[in-house]
Amino acid sequence: MKVLLRTSDPTIIPFATALLAAEGIETFAADVHMSALAIVPQRLFVGDEDEFMARAILRDNGVRLDD
Repeated sequence: MKVLLRTSDPTIIPFATALLAAEGIETFAADVHMSALAIVPQRLFVGDEDEFMARAILRDNGVRLDD
């Protein structure tokens, strides 16, 4: 699995997850509850085989990614 993005914004992970789920890409969100501390960002993972397509989908929808 690869880290697709990191964010402290609590709205980005659900938005990105919904976009990717609509395209059939499975995701895993980590540190969701820890981000309430505002020092630990949430992380969104995708499978290695889905990384390229997931990055393209999120970029097309205006989501900033870790590069």
